[in-house]
Amino acid sequence: MKFRRTLAIPVLIATAALTLTACGSDDASGTVVRIGTTDKDKAFEVFEQKAKEQGITLKVTNFSDYKQPNTALSQKQIDLNLFQHLQFLGQYNVASSDTLTPIGSTYIVPLGLYSKKHKALTDIPAGGEIAIPNDPTNQARALFVLQAAGLLKITGNSVQPTPADIDKGASKVRVTPVDAAQTALSLPSVDGSVINNTFLERSGVDPKSALYKDDPKNPAAEPYINVIVSRAEDKTNPTYLKLVEIWKDPAVATAHAEATKDTAVAVSRPGPELEQILDRVQQGIRTAK
Repeated sequence: MKFRRTLAIPVLIATAALTLTACGSDDASGTVVRIGTTDKDKAFEVFEQKAKEQGITLKVTNFSDYKQPNTALSQKQIDLNLFQHLQFLGQYNVASSDTLTPIGSTYIVPLGLYSKKHKALTDIPAGGEIAIPNDPTNQARALFVLQAAGLLKITGNSVQPTPADIDKGASKVRVTPVDAAQTALSLPSVDGSVINNTFLERSGVDPKSALYKDDPKNPAAEPYINVIVSRAEDKTNPTYLKLVEIWKDPAVATAHAEATKDTAVAVSRPGPELEQILDRVQQGIRTAK
């Protein structure tokens, strides 16, 4: 945290220090908040503009992969991040013995099954190959999507199943885990692919062409609520909570809808509720180990 040099008397210095500790660092442009993401789009440009109008300068870092923003937040390289859902955050916290905390919700992006070879679920042949993301969080969600679509059967009640949990005898398809970035690129060579929203746009895949998507309004979708995240000690920081409200500004919402081609569904859940969901997610992850 950087502090502005001043010649003021000690009492004023102490007061300024307390203010900066509560609200973030200051520079000539006012309060500065460093936020990390993996998908800086037009919505972030509007977000920055609206924050500026409220006296907050956002310094956005666009990380190249999902592994970096949580580590950067934990190490205090940034103040907040906005890129992940609660299931992903829970996986990170459990694996890293960390306590990163959701302070506000943003949206849910339905996860869908796409195909270049078939026009409908019923067209997918028995024994067909489906590409799914290979990272634990998205892989589990992809398996749940395929089960809901009637293409496979998961044994047991794990909250984070793997391909080893598939009942092959009761399943119509087989899965091939690949890097999330490769799911869209695999479309020409497989019968279908479960693709994260981020890679749909990059690969020119029309979100409306999904053969099947999970339902964001289903309570089972709560772990996939995307969130704004802080360190635990900063969860009541008034500046950070103000940014949660700014994200809900209609102009930001419109820009985000355009950037995601209306695939994202806005969610408004308070921090304490999100913490409760995260606790359940993390308990499930620990139990599954």
